[in-house]
Amino acid sequence: MVRHHQREEAKGAIAAWLEWHALAGVDCCLLEPGQRAPQPRMPPAEPTRPGLAPEPLAPPGGAAPLTPLPGMDARRIARSCRTIADIAQALETFEGCPLKATASRLCLFDGNPEARLMLIGEAPGAEEDRLGKPFVGPSGRLLDRMLAWVGLDRSQVYITNVIFWRPPGNRPPTASELAACLPFLERQIALVAPELLLFLGGLAARTLLGLQEGVTRLRGREFLYRNTDLERGVPAYVTYHPAYLLRQPAQKRFFWRDLLQVAARLGLDPRPPHPAP
Repeated sequence: MVRHHQREEAKGAIAAWLEWHALAGVDCCLLEPGQRAPQPRMPPAEPTRPGLAPEPLAPPGGAAPLTPLPGMDARRIARSCRTIADIAQALETFEGCPLKATASRLCLFDGNPEARLMLIGEAPGAEEDRLGKPFVGPSGRLLDRMLAWVGLDRSQVYITNVIFWRPPGNRPPTASELAACLPFLERQIALVAPELLLFLGGLAARTLLGLQEGVTRLRGREFLYRNTDLERGVPAYVTYHPAYLLRQPAQKRFFWRDLLQVAARLGLDPRPPHPAP
């Protein structure tokens, strides 16, 4: 009876432990059975000079500064890249973003680097992490169908995210993670030099435009995106993320209106299937 009681207690403890991890957003195991996670090695502290403090990386628009990780020199590395392939190669060896240690692979972009339209989402999910391309899961398939409504496909657009590695459990990225990826995102925009930017979700708008309003208030308006690597500003629009539309299908009509606005700005002639969404 004592052993039976102990087994039942052990089962209850294991069930509680699994439930705690599920609530924390853990949905996969990155180690083999019996393998122990390596202890992180902290970089040695750099000597500081009295009266000097590290300068925070400030996004445009007066939003709260994003503080880069110690020793990170992402901006210098990003500006040395002359092509999208250079950025991909640099990120493969870049150690400034801790998400790289938990993700399966880099997820940088999909589509055409010479496209007129550039779409920027939030972060890779499970499918994107496995395949190494953005928007290839359920939300990506919905995005493909929506682009087809205005006569576009992936050979005519460039798609990326503000984060290039999947956050564990699809949690929101931290300010430090955004700061680590931001210079490489800005460099992508400068190299692609699109005629138009379309931000999919509020995180992209907050990161690149420094805006704090929600998508509902931002959509339907035209903004001008600038960074120091661009010769001129790029018109930008904000719309709902396709993952949100999967949860709220009634909002697809607003995404459709936003796509019509983008199509008109690009001089396209959309011919949607009947009935239009």
